[in-house]
Amino acid sequence: MLAMPLTDQQEVLLIAVALTEFSVHYEDADPDLSRRAWQLAADRLLEHDVGPAEAVDALEIG
Repeated sequence: MLAMPLTDQQEVLLIAVALTEFSVHYEDADPDLSRRAWQLAADRLLEHDVGPAEAVDALEIG
């Protein structure tokens, strides 16, 4: 079965989640890199005007 293509909003969220996950895993190993990844995730969400409610809707988790 073929997966449905991601919407732009879902793609933005997926990238933000991946950056956040990266940030969490590298927090102890490289705090500066961790902070930069976290900031990139936050900036990406702000650039695309994605808030918590939109995130839940776009990821279809609520």
